[in-house]
Order: sequence, then structure tokens, then C-alpha cells
Amino acid sequence: MPATAKQLAETIATVPSLPAVLSRLTNAIDDPRSSLRRIEAIVQEDSALAGRLLCLANSAYFGYPARVDNLSRAITLVGWRQLRDLTIATSVIDTFRGLAPSQVTTESFWKHSVACGLVARILATWRRESNLEQYFVAGLLHDIGRLVLYVKFPDDMSKVLGVARSSGKLLYQSEAEHLGFDHAAVGGELLKRWNLPAHIHAGVEFHHAPQRAGAHKQMAAAVHIADILVNGIVCGSSGERYVPSLCIEAWQSLDLPPSIVDKTLDLLERQLADALSVFLEDVG
Repeated sequence: MPATAKQLAETIATVPSLPAVLSRLTNAIDDPRSSLRRIEAIVQEDSALAGRLLCLANSAYFGYPARVDNLSRAITLVGWRQLRDLTIATSVIDTFRGLAPSQVTTESFWKHSVACGLVARILATWRRESNLEQYFVAGLLHDIGRLVLYVKFPDDMSKVLGVARSSGKLLYQSEAEHLGFDHAAVGGELLKRWNLPAHIHAGVEFHHAPQRAGAHKQMAAAVHIADILVNGIVCGSSGERYVPSLCIEAWQSLDLPPSIVDKTLDLLERQLADALSVFLEDVG
């Protein structure tokens, strides 16, 4: 067992690199000379990505009133940088598609993850944030480190699960006590190695301690609240049996009224089935 989450992330041999299409798309989006035609050509190289983008554009996830029937229109409506973030989401799911932990079902893990992504995105909508998909990606990936731990150290994680359930402790607390670090730290380090944007890996790394996220406190706070709400309604599971404690400072930093909670969960119910069908096809 590596001594730190960083050492673990550096030695992960079972997790491949993200697909090349993501790198090409990122480079094209960051190039001020790029055109819609260039972006579209890159997306078309990945038929699965192109199909998911069209499905998303026509789903309750975006809620566009008119039918979107071509890729160019979908890219224009979604936006280039939002497209990049959605590509991150689909790429990570595809990368981990073959990993099947014995401690939780793949279906339950990703249902919880997608739900957290949706709730983080909805909270960002209430706050009128400019790039909602960043919040979705951070919420989606918040427990990716736990999936790595399940696959890399199944015996250790089985013990951690047993201790957490017998003692009534939160699972991430038992991880830290038994392993010396928790899944959030592992996830944050892994996303750094993949060169994902700082606000995304900070949202993942600090979703149990959003007050430590510095300049990315709002992102971490949104993921923190999303994780609590989704655990509270038992929508899928990454193995946690209890509802994590609320960081009052995180809730206050979002500056949203308590009445927003019921509205958020109503929107989650309306969007979840579509999002699961798009992001999780063939997963399970």
C-alpha cells in the first residue's frame, strides 16, 4: 500500500490514459483560430461521443424546446468549453468501464455519481454560474478515487467498509484511519495527473472539506452539498451507508435559500433518467 494518495496515483497501472480525442478537442478549443468545422470534425472522429452529444442536446438535461438533429447545431447550443467538459465526463466513464468492484455494483456507483453531477450542476444553475458542465464533471467524478481503491486494494477496502458499518463512522473517515488517506485525495491526485482543470480536481479532492479548497471553494461546496443530498435520498451508492455531515460554511458560501433543496431534488428526478441513459449506456 503506497504511503500517500499521490504515490498511489503515480503507480496506478490498471487505469489507462484518457482518449486522444479529448486532448485534440482541448487543443482546438484553446486555439483562437479554431472554427466550428474543426471542432465538429474532431467530435465526428468519435462516433460514440457524437451520438451522446446529440442525445444530450435532445434530453431533459438541457431542455431545449426544439429538436436538435445535427452535430453542428448541438455543438453551437452546448458551447465549445461545455463540450470539452462533457467529453471529460464521457471519457472518464469509458476509461473506467471495465473496472468492476466487488464491494458495490457498477450500476449503483455510477448512478450515485451521475446524480451528484446533476445536483452540483443544478446548484450552479441557481447561482447563475457561467459554465454549468464544470460542476457536473466535478460531481460526477467526486468518488472516482474510491472506485480506484476498490479495484486496487479490494481486501483493504473490504475491511474499511466493515469497520465503517460496525462503528457508525463515515466511510471516508475509515479510509483515512486505515489507509492513511481517503478516496477524495486519491481522486484529486488522479485528475491532476490527467491534467484536468484545477477547479475540477479541487472540487473532487475537497468535497468532504470544501473550506480547504481555496479559490475553488464554490465548486467544492456545490459537490459537497450534492453528495449529501444524493446520499440522503439513497440514489445509488459508492459504498457509503450514512449521510455525510454538512459543512455549514459550504452551504453559506453558496448563498442559496433552504427552499432551493426541494426544487433541486425535483429537477434531479426529471433529469436523472435521461442522463443515465446517455452517460451510462452499456455500463453495468
